[in-house]
Amino acid sequence: ERGISSRCRPSTGSDVSEESACSSFSSTSKPHKANDSRWEAIQMIRSRDGILGLSHFKLLKKLGCGDIGSVYLSELTGTKSYFAMKVMDKASLTGRKKLLRAQTEKEILQCLDHPFLPTLYTHFETDKFSCLVMEFCPGGDLHTLRQKQRGKYFPEQAVKFYVAEILLAMEYLHMLGIIYRDLKPENILVRDDGHIMLSDFDLSLRCTVSPTLIRSSNPETEALRKSSQAYCAQPACAEPSCMIQPSCTAPTTCFGPRFFSKSKKDRKPKPEVVNQVRPWPELMAEPSDARSMSFVGTHEYLAPEIIKGEGHGSAVDWWTFGIFLYELLFGKTPFKGSGNRATLFNVIGQPLRFPEYPVVSFSARDLIRGLLVKEPQQRLGCKRGATEIKQHPFFEGVNWALIRCASPPEVPKPVEIESFEV
Repeated sequence: ERGISSRCRPSTGSDVSEESACSSFSSTSKPHKANDSRWEAIQMIRSRDGILGLSHFKLLKKLGCGDIGSVYLSELTGTKSYFAMKVMDKASLTGRKKLLRAQTEKEILQCLDHPFLPTLYTHFETDKFSCLVMEFCPGGDLHTLRQKQRGKYFPEQAVKFYVAEILLAMEYLHMLGIIYRDLKPENILVRDDGHIMLSDFDLSLRCTVSPTLIRSSNPETEALRKSSQAYCAQPACAEPSCMIQPSCTAPTTCFGPRFFSKSKKDRKPKPEVVNQVRPWPELMAEPSDARSMSFVGTHEYLAPEIIKGEGHGSAVDWWTFGIFLYELLFGKTPFKGSGNRATLFNVIGQPLRFPEYPVVSFSARDLIRGLLVKEPQQRLGCKRGATEIKQHPFFEGVNWALIRCASPPEVPKPVEIESFEV
């Protein structure tokens, strides 16, 4: 930590050369962040100096550290624009054979453009360090936020809010052929508006995927379902960056009753009308053929197929999604043992059990049961991915198209950046 001063330079001038490699993106390549003032700040410095690098940033506070690097709250000097900068020591990465993981994370971040995933504004390297400049989330992570809740678990309505946004982020990742493999509360950050952002992609697996559009086999059932609950009036968009609309005209809730109120004219459709209705096609993009033998992840979140060394694919993300849902609802994971070995044994050999308290809905428990099936081929989400999970009754009433307009359970207090300056 002390290897970099508050001005983002190493303790000795010989450790770091001037910026040896630098890459910046633009707002045009990241439509969901097109109106972000941080793009303008970066462009201003690049126009003035021609290149953006370590010397342009001031580190204010260490936010956390992971297996491949440390993350700092940083300021683009003279702009009052703040970022989260991940700083990785290249010698350490080489010595611990982690270079490929760092490269994987950078490549994944470069291609992401989604409201619930990180924006990579720029990245650069020096002789000693590799740096990723991303957005700063002042709300901390969901693990810390959960610890602050009464009973150390979230109310079910709050859980629905968080996991719905995470589900959309996972759907987008799978559409790009990215298996996340590291879902846990510590990796879910809270933005200043209370919405979430997935972080840390160094354990992710990249593979091929072929997105396809499918239609419901029962138009009548689908039409009746849409007429009786909240329903997105827009068809699914096949373009990944368009899956969520970039802005909403007014704040509202997507988790209450029907978003569109029912007028007197909105009666139950006549049979002859129903039979003429054709459902919107659904986008399915699940990298179901992917296989990896790597033993990666957090012990309490590891899927059975990873522990057994049988090879795993995208179904591991739906297992971790189930563990994540369980932890938010009950304040603990379902298979945790006295140690790592006992935990792994429980994942393989122990059945899923629910505590008597807190009381959660049947639909929540049913969703968890479907996700925590030990056989990956029988697991909810294995065949049609997020498409079938979104149709589970637990998510009834969620307006997926307007989810960014939903009021979050909690909005972080404004952070006084000046108090971090040294």
